[in-house]
Amino acid sequence: MARVRPTQPQNNGAGMKRLFIPRVLIVGIGLIGGSFACALKAAGVVGEVVGYSRRTTTLARALELGIIDRAETSIVDALADVDLVMLAAPIGSTRALLEAMKPALNGKTIVTDAGSVKGSVIEDVQQIFGRVPEWFVPGHPIAGAEKSGVEAADAKLYQDHKVILTPHGNTSAAALDLVCAAWRATGAEILLMDANHHDRVLAATSHLPHLLAFSLVDTLAKENENQEIFRYAAGGFRDFTRIASSDPTMWHDIFVANRDSVLGALDHFSRGLEAMRRAVEAQDSQALLGIMTRAKVARDHFTKMLAKRAYSHSMKAHNVTYTVQPGGSMNGTLRVPGDKSISHRSIMLGALADGITEVSGFLEGEDSLATLQTFRDMGVVIEGPNEGRVRIFGVGLRGLRAAPGALYLGNSGTSMRLLSGLLAGQAFDSTLTGDESLSHRPMGRVAKPLLQMGAVIATEPSGTPPIRITGRQRLRGIHYDMPMASAQVKSCVLLAGLYAEGETSVTEPAPTRDHTERMLRGFGYTVKTEGSTISLTGGGSLKATQIDVPADISSAAFFMVAASICPGADITLQHVGINPTRIGVINILRAMGGNIELSNEREVGGEPVADIRVCYAALKGIHIPEDQVPLAIDEFPALFIAAACAQGETVLTGAEELRVKESDRIQVMADGLNTLGVDAKPTPDGIIIRGGIIGGGEVYSHSDHRIAMSFTIAALRANDVIVIQDCANVMTSFPTFVSLATAAGIRLSVERHG
Repeated sequence: MARVRPTQPQNNGAGMKRLFIPRVLIVGIGLIGGSFACALKAAGVVGEVVGYSRRTTTLARALELGIIDRAETSIVDALADVDLVMLAAPIGSTRALLEAMKPALNGKTIVTDAGSVKGSVIEDVQQIFGRVPEWFVPGHPIAGAEKSGVEAADAKLYQDHKVILTPHGNTSAAALDLVCAAWRATGAEILLMDANHHDRVLAATSHLPHLLAFSLVDTLAKENENQEIFRYAAGGFRDFTRIASSDPTMWHDIFVANRDSVLGALDHFSRGLEAMRRAVEAQDSQALLGIMTRAKVARDHFTKMLAKRAYSHSMKAHNVTYTVQPGGSMNGTLRVPGDKSISHRSIMLGALADGITEVSGFLEGEDSLATLQTFRDMGVVIEGPNEGRVRIFGVGLRGLRAAPGALYLGNSGTSMRLLSGLLAGQAFDSTLTGDESLSHRPMGRVAKPLLQMGAVIATEPSGTPPIRITGRQRLRGIHYDMPMASAQVKSCVLLAGLYAEGETSVTEPAPTRDHTERMLRGFGYTVKTEGSTISLTGGGSLKATQIDVPADISSAAFFMVAASICPGADITLQHVGINPTRIGVINILRAMGGNIELSNEREVGGEPVADIRVCYAALKGIHIPEDQVPLAIDEFPALFIAAACAQGETVLTGAEELRVKESDRIQVMADGLNTLGVDAKPTPDGIIIRGGIIGGGEVYSHSDHRIAMSFTIAALRANDVIVIQDCANVMTSFPTFVSLATAAGIRLSVERHG
């Protein structure tokens, strides 16, 4: 059977609201089985719970505690008229129990289990019944507790815990639906998975740690000085070896039942341990640091996953709602986070350089962290980020290694498009995936030129992710005339050109941000710019450098617009990048009558920066020049708010690119503005906005961070409350937006649901 991707099964008519199971049998009334019974009772979805055990004392105690309603010492009698059986006995007794149950199973009773080795259970079922019956649903709850036995039964044990079901090809939909509904009633999250894959995963994440704990304690207990060892053992030893107090019989059965997968995990661990030993013996500081840094990051990420958080504290586990009161002020001196585009590229080029690259001002948002994690997955040692500081131990242009699995890039289109070019020249295969939003964004625009260069790259038929890249290709330099202005496509082609034979050049129809070219030069790579054509020759090398990431003008844009529309406003934004390919927002606001002054202009790491002072001004509507569109493509949601507050009509054309961002930003902004009473008419390549009074209402960001922040600043000129739904993704590009906005005077409150 092919592996089934973990997913949440659909509620096919067997949901909790209509679920009622007249009679459930629990075989093995300990922590797992007893808690299952208690949870079903607490949810009110079961009529009678029957308990079977060979121990009468267990049955008596279960009756006394109200865990079961009827006790049986005969398995055949216990199965009479039962609708669902939970087989929760030790895995070593599964076959004998199924043999005893066989005469009483009439095909109407659905059976599931809780064993931690699914291949073994399925093999037992096949041996006894000649096949896997349609009424059998293998399962495994990922939950436990320090205590065991009937006394430990807890109705809340499974709440917010995962339960893995591994249905066989013969398992009926009705049986699976009932078991799913029963587990949902306990508060569990259900995943579907192939049985063999389950056993490999559990061997690594559960069985191996228990085996190591048993082995370590046994090894130290045999030492001559074992009393001294245990007497002075610190918290780390106690934490690691706690699971060595688990039931030896139960774990013996698990190790035997999952023999092959446990051996595979043990061999894999042994290779890792040997690498650690070699690093210690050779005093290889970089290798040691790499192992420990990757381990720390992985453990931190694992902890956050358990808490339903992501790399940073945003995560989409919660539906975040912004409520913004009308009015407010906009005053003070602010420094917004580091530029996301430069943060991405600092990691990428630092990883490919020879030597150690030090970065300050790194943006610790979801997108940039996704890029950082990707290069860790490909074997690059990276320290940090710590308050914006990152150290990257470069591996050279040919030093990346194949990642252990698909590279997950979250919501970052920049990461996916730039990495496509970089990975096209590697000696290994790669798969790039992302979240639901990124999975709908066009990637054919980068695949097309890469195919011309000789890359083997594939997307979905719709031109969307995942992107699959076959390595070991011989790339050749090309000249590419870009059909539309896109810094990401340009950068993708140039990065692939690093690995190509001969010269690679790109001609862009309009200027786009040039961070890649500037940073390549900063790393010592020759890049030529002649008019609208940028070129480089493959086969060179990058030399490590220091990078001070300027504040992101895209983030600063929200406060620039906010100050421009708020009477009495006066703010200064410090150390903002004013790359000439990014200053469209400044040019457009000035054309609308904005009061913007630049001071302390300087160059840092090849990037121009300045302090920007913005005061309130009465804005007027304009026809936005099309040559400014590529220079402000990410800032238009905020500029639409400026247009809504301006006198007269603002017209945008030539911006069809906005329709394929994290959302269709033209349509979503038009819908939101209309909700607030603003006359906004979308066009195929832009929008027409007539300035006027902004009212209150509820708008939806469609999980687009720039939409959420734009409607937040709109409240400065609103006459009623604005409620913005789906704001969790603000952390993607601007982790400190809420704190900076409230400090400057916006009356914003945040509510998290779920």
